[in-house]
Amino acid sequence: MQSANQPVLRDIVLLGGGHSHVGVLRNFAMQPQPGVRLTLICSDPHTPYSGMLPGYIAGHYDYDEVHIDLSRLAVFAGARFIAAEATGIDLAARKVLLRGRPPIAYDRLSINIGSTPQVSQVPGAAEYAVPVKPIYQFNQRWLALLERVRRHSGRTTVAVVGGGAGGVELTLAMQFRLRNELRALDRDPDELQFHLFTSDDEILPTHNPGVRRRFAEVLRARQVKVHCGAPVSEVAAGRLLVGSSAWTEADEIIWVTRAGGAHWLRSTGLALDDEGFIRVNDNLQSVNDPLVFAAGDIAAMDNHPLEKAGVFAVRMAKPLTENLRRSVADLPLIAYTPQRRWLALISTGDQYAVASRGALGFAGAWVWQWKDWIDRRFMRRFSELPPMTQGAASTPSSPQLPLTSEESLQAISAVAMRCGGCGAKVGASVLARALGNLTPIDRDDVLIGLHAPDDAAVMRVPAGKAIVQSVDFFRAFIDDPYMFGKVAANHALGDIFAMGGDAQSATAIVTVPPGLESKIEETLFQMMSGAVEVLNDAGCALVGGHTGEGSELALGFAINGLIDDRPEAILHKGGMRPGNVLILTKPIGTGTLFAAHMRGAARGRWIQAALQSMVQSNRLAARCLQRHGATACTDLTGFGLLGHLIEMTRPSIVDAEITLSALPLLDGAEECVAAGIVSSLQPANVRLRRALRNQEAFVNHPRYALLFDPQTAGGLLASVPSENVDACVTELRSLGYSHTAIIGRILPEGDALAPVTLVD
Repeated sequence: MQSANQPVLRDIVLLGGGHSHVGVLRNFAMQPQPGVRLTLICSDPHTPYSGMLPGYIAGHYDYDEVHIDLSRLAVFAGARFIAAEATGIDLAARKVLLRGRPPIAYDRLSINIGSTPQVSQVPGAAEYAVPVKPIYQFNQRWLALLERVRRHSGRTTVAVVGGGAGGVELTLAMQFRLRNELRALDRDPDELQFHLFTSDDEILPTHNPGVRRRFAEVLRARQVKVHCGAPVSEVAAGRLLVGSSAWTEADEIIWVTRAGGAHWLRSTGLALDDEGFIRVNDNLQSVNDPLVFAAGDIAAMDNHPLEKAGVFAVRMAKPLTENLRRSVADLPLIAYTPQRRWLALISTGDQYAVASRGALGFAGAWVWQWKDWIDRRFMRRFSELPPMTQGAASTPSSPQLPLTSEESLQAISAVAMRCGGCGAKVGASVLARALGNLTPIDRDDVLIGLHAPDDAAVMRVPAGKAIVQSVDFFRAFIDDPYMFGKVAANHALGDIFAMGGDAQSATAIVTVPPGLESKIEETLFQMMSGAVEVLNDAGCALVGGHTGEGSELALGFAINGLIDDRPEAILHKGGMRPGNVLILTKPIGTGTLFAAHMRGAARGRWIQAALQSMVQSNRLAARCLQRHGATACTDLTGFGLLGHLIEMTRPSIVDAEITLSALPLLDGAEECVAAGIVSSLQPANVRLRRALRNQEAFVNHPRYALLFDPQTAGGLLASVPSENVDACVTELRSLGYSHTAIIGRILPEGDALAPVTLVD
């Protein structure tokens, strides 16, 4: 990550998490380039290593053994990770367009998104066939097929379309795994039938005759029915048509034919070849836009036509990294010359492999062991991450960045001693540009709001309403400013909803690190776009705020809410009654997970799941709890579950019982606390353990530490009359709070000073 005294001067955006880009990230981690920020955009936090995918399908590896954790690698590289799907590129504005969120600006863009199956070219294929790419979607269908075969008695027919190395290898891997599954269930493995279709006259057309013969023999021995010279012309539900007359029944149709470039690339203005791949020169640079680079399957080199093979993507990582460094420094680029021949190790599913290189071919179990050793060694480069080089000096591989005179003045200003007071405010022009495109919701009771030039906002309080006020503020804990804005706004709204109110208006408090005006503007726009989306969804108008410079990005909101001016309309913390049941609407564990994330010790899927929980609003849950007669309510935040429960039991003059085994947890939370990773606020929260009547008996329980875990944008903790609790939980789950759980009960106040009892 960029340090506070090293402002961001250039943004390199990596679009896609392919083999070339993971190499770029690792290289920048080992040799940071001062002033350069990397941003990785990928729709999934884990990217599969294609060389091990057949082994995963065959059951020789688990999911994590064959996937590179992009989120963790990004933390190691000091890069921002943006979990989003690209929909286009605005070359003129130098922005990547994303689905459902603002575009991301770049100074240099590198694209490594792989290829996309062209299923639309065959009628019905898009609807009824399963393309092997993107692999994360294919994996879901593969797991569903596994489960269906386990449950389905009788014949299952699988058709694979594509006779290249990928289709053959995948066919043999699936067959091996599924037959083993049936044997484990004491069923006949011959219930399975596999068909392999290829429009070519023979399988593996790019490999030598000896390799083709070996695989033809394996397929025949495995009783896979191979159909050569059999182009599939149509796909329907449960069947496919070869040519114009022969239909074949199939329960699952897998599509592994030659793919093309993503369809959205055609509208970008980038030069593409006939198959939709990005045309690049020998420097891996777009032939018609020098600010854009491409590597891996998505790149089509004008001077070196290449087969779509993972070996090239891996080899491109080094020259791509060097040219990205050189490009932002306006230095001459270097040429990449791909090898003319390469070694392909193609497995047969049963820990046996065939080696193919030009006219050479050999096979054996030892070849698979060799392949396994090579693959595991490659994966260790991205899972066993070495210590990072801090404060790397400028060298030929990390050149100084050229700046315009205005940029140079801004950069000098950014690292100079900063003014305090109003001198620390962000410039008016930057603020106006960043906020000018935001569209806060309009409310009739907001008389003067965000875009008025006045000194303060003015709101009307409707008759019969009372005001609910709250404020929250914290520094960024993730590098995605848009997502941080959403979480911060949702967190701030939680107090209003927990009291039973509706949000009316919000005033923002923002701190941004100093730097180039364009970078500050982009950060502000991203962050406030996310925040305004959440505020608008809650019916809350952003009416103003204050933006100043500071060492770290931070955001908070002062929220005004409205509530019926009746005592019974207000949800207090102190309303618990003996016999009530404790409900928690969202899982806990954000503190330990993001502490682990900062260390690069959390899996990317854990972090993405936690963020999705954190941006889920408590508004509908609060209304549901009110409908079912909740007697007390609070939102879980920094004091953790135990701290907030104590805040409720004391004014209610009751005791409580918590069932540890019933606590809903975010994925990975138990693993992180078991590794001794906790939030910096945890030690202060642990002091509340004296409120536990029997904590000595549970101090070694795997969930004990999570009682003290501080939450950000956590769920609602509420007490509900026992006769209403089942209906309440059912409705909460139907509203999308799928982790809602009954976690305990309210007891009459006892004689002991400690009000909370634990049970397992």
